[in-house]
Amino acid sequence: MEKELLHKFFAGAATLEEKEAIMHWMESDPGNKQFLLKERKLYNAVLLHGEDKQVQQQAGRQQYFLRRGVARFLRVAAMIVVAFGLGYFWQSEKTEGPIAMQTISVPAGQCVNVTLPDGSNIWLNAQTTIQYPVSFNKENRQVKLDGEAYFDVAKDSKRPFIVNTKECSVEVLGTKFNIDAYSSRDKFETVLMEGSVKVSMLDDPTQAVSLKPNNKVYRSNGKLLTQKVSNYERYRWKEGLICFVDEPFKVVMEDFEKFYGLTIVVNNQKVTQYLYTGKFKQTDGVDYALSLLQKNIHFTYQRDRENHIVYIN
Repeated sequence: MEKELLHKFFAGAATLEEKEAIMHWMESDPGNKQFLLKERKLYNAVLLHGEDKQVQQQAGRQQYFLRRGVARFLRVAAMIVVAFGLGYFWQSEKTEGPIAMQTISVPAGQCVNVTLPDGSNIWLNAQTTIQYPVSFNKENRQVKLDGEAYFDVAKDSKRPFIVNTKECSVEVLGTKFNIDAYSSRDKFETVLMEGSVKVSMLDDPTQAVSLKPNNKVYRSNGKLLTQKVSNYERYRWKEGLICFVDEPFKVVMEDFEKFYGLTIVVNNQKVTQYLYTGKFKQTDGVDYALSLLQKNIHFTYQRDRENHIVYIN
């Protein structure tokens, strides 16, 4: 296999026929897989030279974790910056098998812009992980998400785009929507900006909702419910803004932990009785954000900078 074609493949510029040829070549001989992985490492090293990165071995795969300290907004080609390995993906029984997998894990305080192999554009919020195959199959385009992401999906009427979260599945053909599905928070919410989506429960596919623009679907007590959306401020996080309208203090602090990479301990339970509305630039920092909140309700706070902990008193 020519290196020039492999480099074209890594950059996401290969045609469908070229991708299929590479996948067939890779699967025909274990030695070809090793050669491709080696060439991929060299390709990454050239393109990412000078970037702040940390490589970790996990579950037999390589994963690149974008660390704090690099630019908060990074536009990366998904074929370049993320992990590369071999694993099993969400396929039907007919097509399940070992295929090349990619993973992006975004740490607290970061936001990443990614272009997938099909041309779909995705923004990943802090503490978000996404997995997808190096090349989508002919039947669909499946990804797995844990966290929050904004999707601008490339249209393909023959291959639906499917996002699998811990409890729900979102299926589209081409549209713009936001998914908030952090498994650590036991939350699922999808807001549709453009197009149409179908949301279903993984453990009960009969529970499904077709969503229209300016609406959202969320999970409550094991049920999928819908609601009109009139204010999109909450979803401007990809612009570097932290916005909330009538949110409980607990939710606001969870967002601060996510955006600023801190642990927040709330000792003053009185503050949990109120709803908060506000808008901050993430770059203003947590001290500025907390000082604005103090204008609405009395509380004090202490920072343990060494351990990255904030105590609300």
